[in-house]
Amino acid sequence: MAAIDGLPPLRDVIARHGLEPRKSLGQNFLLDLNLTQKIALTGGPLDNSTVLEVGPGPGGLTRALLANGAQKVVAIERDSRCLPALAEIAEHYPGRLDIIEGDALKVDFAAIAGGQTIKIIANLPYNVGTQLLVNWLLTEPWPPYFQSLTLMFQKEVGQRIVALPGSSAYGRLGVLAGWRTESRIAFDVPPQAFTPPPKVTSSVVHLIPRKTPYSCEAKALSMVTQAAFGQRRKMLRQSLKSLGGEPLLSACGIDPQRRAETLEIKEFCDLANAVEQMSAP
Repeated sequence: MAAIDGLPPLRDVIARHGLEPRKSLGQNFLLDLNLTQKIALTGGPLDNSTVLEVGPGPGGLTRALLANGAQKVVAIERDSRCLPALAEIAEHYPGRLDIIEGDALKVDFAAIAGGQTIKIIANLPYNVGTQLLVNWLLTEPWPPYFQSLTLMFQKEVGQRIVALPGSSAYGRLGVLAGWRTESRIAFDVPPQAFTPPPKVTSSVVHLIPRKTPYSCEAKALSMVTQAAFGQRRKMLRQSLKSLGGEPLLSACGIDPQRRAETLEIKEFCDLANAVEQMSAP
C-alpha cells in the first residue's frame, strides 16, 4: 500500500500504535495488500461511491477503498486504540474519511447514509458479522439504502449465506439472504493472510439487493425461519407448532411431514404471510 498512497506499511502502523488484535473484539487484521485491493474492488468501481466500512482496525481495507477512488468512506470502529491510526489516514485523504467510534450493532446505518445509496464493504469482526448481516437483510423499507454488500465471513458462514434448498448448509441465513439478495462467494482468504491467523479459512461474499423480492413481512419471515430451523431435524408440523402447526401448513399447501431444509424460499414467504393473516385481528 505504501507504493500506492505513501502511508507507512501496516505492520509499522500496528507496532507504532500498539494495536495487538483483541480476541474479545473478534479482531483479525488483514495485512495482505493484494487482498485488500481485491476486496475493495469486488463490488465494482468505487469512483464517486460512498462506502460504509465496519471494523476498519488499523485501516488496511480503508486505505484500499480510498486509493481506488471511493469519494467518501465512513468507518465505524469500536476499538478506541485504532482511532489515531485511522486519523492519520483521514489526514492523508482530506475530507474523504469520516471516523465514527461506536458499536456497529447499535448504529443507525440508514441515518449515516443520509438518503444516499451507499456500498457496504467490510472485513467484519467474526463475533458480530452474522448478526450485522441479518440486520441489513431485514432492513425496512426495501429496496434498501445500500446498493451492495461486500463482506468477509468465516467460510462456513459464507456457505450458509449462499446455500440453496436441500443442501446441508441451507438454513435461516440462506433463506433471508436468498429472499432479498442475489449472493455469491467471490473468493476465499487463507488464514495466513491475517494477524493473528484464524483457525479457519474466510470467504468474501458479495450480495446485491433484489428490487422485487417475494412479498412478505420481514419480521414474520424471520420468526418462521427461526422456528423452522431451530428444530431442523423435526417435521414442520412439530417445529412450527407454536405458529399454527398443521393448519398453518395446510393453508399453504405444504406437507406437514416435510423438514425445513426442503422448503423453497417462496414457501417460507407463503408461511410468513399465512402467519400474518392468522394473527390479524
